[in-house]
Amino acid sequence: MKTEQDLFEDFRIKNRLKRSEPRNRVIEKFLSTEKHISALELYNEMRRQGIVIGFSTVYRTLSLLAKSGVARKVDLGKGEARFEHQFGHRHHDHLFCLSCGKMIEFTSPKIERLQRQIAQKNNFKPQAHNLVIYGLCQRCR
Repeated sequence: MKTEQDLFEDFRIKNRLKRSEPRNRVIEKFLSTEKHISALELYNEMRRQGIVIGFSTVYRTLSLLAKSGVARKVDLGKGEARFEHQFGHRHHDHLFCLSCGKMIEFTSPKIERLQRQIAQKNNFKPQAHNLVIYGLCQRCR
């Protein structure tokens, strides 16, 4: 059975990307967390641990992880994105608190069914989707 590292290694070879120690450190750090994490949060976490790395390396590596299928990029608008594990994880959608930034994962078979019906009705073949509902969590209301 393939691991997240195997999936990325296949992607790296297919896309003729060089191996690099900084990229490997970002991948290792990302894979060690299950949080929805922004590139800036991951960068700051690595810096706090004494890992000297550039922000652009962190962001580019997270983007590559998303392209490879290891990670999923959740776009929160206004240039803000978070990354989460995708490979080996069930599909889910998100509730996002505009006040405190809390992310709540949820699944809804009804929503999934409705999305398939809408795509079928419009003769559309979906490749992926990302549903984020923006609002205020119970604590922030």
